[in-house]
Amino acid sequence: MSVTINAHQLRRLIDRTINHIGDEDTEVLHGIRLEADSTYLYAVASDRYTVAAARYRHHGLDGEPFARTLPASCLTALREWSDAQPGSDTIIIATKDGRLWFTAPNSELAIGVNSQGYFDWRGVLRGVLEQTNGAENAFPVLDTRLLARFAAADTTLRFRVTADQQGVLVVGKDFLGAQAPINAARARLGADDSLATLDHVHATWQHTLAGSAATTTVDDITTESESGLSLEASDDITSTVEDLLKQVLRSTHNLTARDMRPEMLTAHAVSGVTAWSAYRFLSALTAADPKLAATVVAETADELEAGEIGMDAWDAAKASGLDPEEWRAELDAQLVKREAPTEQTGDKSPASAA
Repeated sequence: MSVTINAHQLRRLIDRTINHIGDEDTEVLHGIRLEADSTYLYAVASDRYTVAAARYRHHGLDGEPFARTLPASCLTALREWSDAQPGSDTIIIATKDGRLWFTAPNSELAIGVNSQGYFDWRGVLRGVLEQTNGAENAFPVLDTRLLARFAAADTTLRFRVTADQQGVLVVGKDFLGAQAPINAARARLGADDSLATLDHVHATWQHTLAGSAATTTVDDITTESESGLSLEASDDITSTVEDLLKQVLRSTHNLTARDMRPEMLTAHAVSGVTAWSAYRFLSALTAADPKLAATVVAETADELEAGEIGMDAWDAAKASGLDPEEWRAELDAQLVKREAPTEQTGDKSPASAA
């Protein structure tokens, strides 16, 4: 029984769930559960108060599905080993002799696994996913220390709250999780009655907020000195993908405009091609190494905000052994040619001049 997965995707599965493993007092939860079916490889962890399940569509399952628990004590070694493998390499995960074997093209790692059973994590998550709204104004109390454990799941997550004493659903791309609210008795210990319900909060803050109309949204946060045009680049993968695809569609749409100057048509065509190329490169990098892709997107946003990409490109060209001096000479020559006055054509006879 074996399954094949990208090396960095294995590391990502571990990173997205490791914050949720239970303590050593509960051995069955003190680790990460790896399960494989005909389509996905799953990593699952729970500390009883939160549960996290990440999945990856694997390259193929050889044999029957399997499920094993990796002890917490082995996870550091596995993360370091998988991180050392090139991003394009594949890893074969196989069960043999009470161990999980991780085999890369140039190295191999064997880990003794926990043979104990595991809780029905699918049933738990399905229950949270399918639960119905239990209250019109759900206002649960959450432990922020537990909520912070979902930070590694993704850069953006969706949350669904249905009732004060029902699990909060956490959803990301190929990620499903849940957090149990603080129970009613514990929530009342040392609680501030002004936070008990939404009506209480509204009454407590009415004096402070009364001077403003309840029409402003978070998206409207700005200052009077800021212009309406923002040139800041997105610093997360999801927003960057959206921006690139919008640019492709905007550029291709503008190509159909009538009476557009040739140079503008060329500019729109180049913009669309560049945005599509960037989207394809980013998609490939995200599939091969999501962590590196997120880092590159964030660093690129900082570089664009700094406004010195011309100098950055010059330095990058020099570092790559290219000749930006030659490029600049060519561009200067094109600019001189473009700005040179053109000779008027037509009949210049005295009769026509008259």
